[in-house]
Amino acid sequence: MEYIATFFTHSAAIKYQRFLKSLGISVDLMPVPRRISSNCGIAARFSYKEDISQIIGEDIEQIYTVQGREYNIIYKTGEE
Repeated sequence: MEYIATFFTHSAAIKYQRFLKSLGISVDLMPVPRRISSNCGIAARFSYKEDISQIIGEDIEQIYTVQGREYNIIYKTGEE
């Protein structure tokens, strides 16, 4: 499954990118798509086949699934 994670700060996005790479997960940082709001403007796009809750960090603002051009929110800080 494809995911996009948004963050509260630029440094959190970079930290999360390093974390995913350390797990062998391919990840790209990108501008946040217009349909998704974010505090910092940088998102991480990655594929993950396991339970996503295993890689949700404290710096993540929101996580969306990506299906074509559709984004569906599956996680939002404070709504666990």
